[in-house]
Amino acid sequence: MSAGEYDRFDRIRGVLAEADEPLTAREILALVEECDDCEEIDSPHRVATVLGRRAERGEVEVIAGQPYRYRLET
Repeated sequence: MSAGEYDRFDRIRGVLAEADEPLTAREILALVEECDDCEEIDSPHRVATVLGRRAERGEVEVIAGQPYRYRLET
């Protein structure tokens, strides 16, 4: 895993940890973009890719639907 991917997941994880409910990749991206000092994440697709990899490890739950929603495994 590259340092950039770790940084992206760290920011995404922070957003999910603060959320009261599962979020879509687009909602997560909007909240991550509020950070002025953070490296940019370019698309909801990138958010979904990062979260999909972490879901394979059991760190994130993917809730199937239209659109998919994500939350941290607890």
